[in-house]
Amino acid sequence: MKIALLGYGKMGKTIEKLALEKGHSVVFKSTSNSSEGNFEDAEVAIEFSTPEAAVTNISKALKAGIPVVSGTTGWLEKYPEMVKLCENSNGSFITASNFSVGVNLFFAINEYAAKLISPWKEYNVSVEEIHHLQKKDAPSGTAITIAEGILKHSDKKDWKLNTSEENSLQITAKREEDVKGTHIISYDSPIDSISFKHEAHSREGFAAGAILAAEFLKDKKGIFTMKDVLGIYE
Repeated sequence: MKIALLGYGKMGKTIEKLALEKGHSVVFKSTSNSSEGNFEDAEVAIEFSTPEAAVTNISKALKAGIPVVSGTTGWLEKYPEMVKLCENSNGSFITASNFSVGVNLFFAINEYAAKLISPWKEYNVSVEEIHHLQKKDAPSGTAITIAEGILKHSDKKDWKLNTSEENSLQITAKREEDVKGTHIISYDSPIDSISFKHEAHSREGFAAGAILAAEFLKDKKGIFTMKDVLGIYE
């Protein structure tokens, strides 16, 4: 599989390493101010850039007829535009707040737990996320996905960042040195607490999941999710 890397920071370099180990090739890679290789040779693009660059990168791939996997977060207010562009160009597109297989299993567990606990109103739910100091967006896209899964089965109206309100789900975002990504879901009642935690030990889980998504997407048309990639059905 011939891969274009749109964004060549820490994640891009990790994806390149794992892709080469799997026998794939990287035919193009770009940063905000440089590029190397021939983009048109790519069979699939993997996009991990910045919120400011994501829409431009995704659009570039879709307009070129190259399936694109995007792991950048913080740009999803433009997601409907990318869906429309994908449909109009008969393209292929997957975006996810997190491509780690473990995190996507965690998402499914989160939704099941939220549904199971929903009738028991004495439990108040909250979400905490911890990331490295360089992460620009807060809360993380992963935390937002977790919150959306909870809200499907909750009386709470929305989520709020670092603020406790009666009808809102609180997300607490922390930034610490060299944290790859930790997410904790807590259900607290006056008599006990239940918690679920996912802790990433390296970036390789995110990179491996992105490559898996690219392998899935390569010969398909349409808009897909990681549930499609992993065969997770409700």
